Amino acid sequence: MTRSYDSPTPHGGGSHPRLVAIYRSPTYSPLQHASNDTAILDETTRWFEEWGYDVHRVGERDVVGGAIPHADLYLNMCQGAAASEVLVPLESTGAPVFNRPTSVLNCHRHRLVRLLDQSGLAFPTTKLVPTSGPVDEHQREEVERLRERAVWIKRGDVHAERPEDVVAVLNGGFSRAMATFAERGIPWVALQEHVPGPVLKFYGVASGGLFHAYVAETKAEPTPDIVDLAVLRRLAFAAAAQVGLDVFGGDVAVPEPSHPVLIDLNDWPSFAPIRTRAARAIADHIHAKFQQGVAS
Repeated sequence: MTRSYDSPTPHGGGSHPRLVAIYRSPTYSPLQHASNDTAILDETTRWFEEWGYDVHRVGERDVVGGAIPHADLYLNMCQGAAASEVLVPLESTGAPVFNRPTSVLNCHRHRLVRLLDQSGLAFPTTKLVPTSGPVDEHQREEVERLRERAVWIKRGDVHAERPEDVVAVLNGGFSRAMATFAERGIPWVALQEHVPGPVLKFYGVASGGLFHAYVAETKAEPTPDIVDLAVLRRLAFAAAAQVGLDVFGGDVAVPEPSHPVLIDLNDWPSFAPIRTRAARAIADHIHAKFQQGVAS
């Protein structure tokens, strides 16, 4: 395969490949996620430094401001639309960017919901609706049907800037919750039908070099009476492939052990419980993909 940019041999060659690591804006890392998001990229880049890469670090705000240093390889934790859209032309030239900005944009809920709806994967009824203003007849019917059930209301663009970007409405309070989103200037939300059962979180790397899941409430690894781990793994990797992610995480609810249901998917999470192992797996995957792109 021929790249449309000049790349030195990344390992064992005569020059050092230049890597730019792009750190996520604190805007998209609420609470403890800010330090955790920084830590996973720090640990990942250390492997590349050990392998002889020339590593440079910039922030998401630098990218929005137009500061994108030339590099042979990019590690991308940007999550906002503005930075991702700036990076899309870079991706279109064939530059290796992990995660690709188009995949990050696919994780924004107004796109993610449509992609998962079309995928045939286990995904609950989820509808995008405006927080205020007129709705068409079909939307009105969907809202009325969902509001009679337990429902989650999630902001319709990025995953979360603050804890109240995802709220449960289980026993009334639907209208007030919608009004609160509107008052905050969030024009669209995703209404997601509540799925009963334990909630599990998972992390993965597209090569299959890493998959880890745990029960959200207890932090314990799930036992077979909670979930069939092979089924969960297939669901997680299929969802990541659907949106094009190399480094990913997400959440499932499990009404039955053999039927985990995907309730969220996100790009490059913090991997906080398994950071050291995850950093090596991420670095191995990206390093190998980069080598393949140069050598093949």
